[in-house]
Amino acid sequence: MARNKHPEETVNLILDVAFRLFMEKGYEHTSIQDIIDNLGGLSKGAIYHHFKSKEDILVAVTDRMTDESNQMLAVIRDRTDLNGREKLKTIFKESINRPVQNDIFTVAPDFHNNPKLLFSLLHDTIENAAPNYIMPIIELGGLDGSIKTDYPKQLAELILLVANVWMNPMIFDSSEEESYCKFMVFKQMMQGFGLDMIDDEMLERLQELTSIYQKSK
Repeated sequence: MARNKHPEETVNLILDVAFRLFMEKGYEHTSIQDIIDNLGGLSKGAIYHHFKSKEDILVAVTDRMTDESNQMLAVIRDRTDLNGREKLKTIFKESINRPVQNDIFTVAPDFHNNPKLLFSLLHDTIENAAPNYIMPIIELGGLDGSIKTDYPKQLAELILLVANVWMNPMIFDSSEEESYCKFMVFKQMMQGFGLDMIDDEMLERLQELTSIYQKSK
């Protein structure tokens, strides 16, 4: 039974179920009872032993969604064989090619129905990913001459917000045609900063993810 699992397994089970329900029903329309009903016998007391509230569960779900991505960012940030521009391109390529992206775009979460989840992801982007992973790379690029900007902090935020939010078809329900236009604008914008990051292979992958999302709606 679920109640006999180790604490880590119980927490992972709660987060698995909560993530699926948040994606399917929306955070606001998912109750603690909904989560309990899908836990195979786990009690409400067992949930509250690990989480004080539904919002605490949301925070943990968001943390788990971003942890894997941030680990990948840290590995590339700390590489010594690439200059700043090469690191940014590698990060973008690795991000869109992760197999988990297919799963996320297949689930096709409705962010209009998950405003708290969207806010949590935006908060992590600005408060964590941009300053801790992208800005150091841009600063390195300034030192090695591969990136030219006087505003590394703001450029880091801009790149992530455009890539993760404005270009995300799951947030704006963009068609494949509209998404392609956004990808091209992003490519041109990066070139304006001297960052030729987007190649044809990446464009094809971005279109593939958009197609997966549109077919899964």
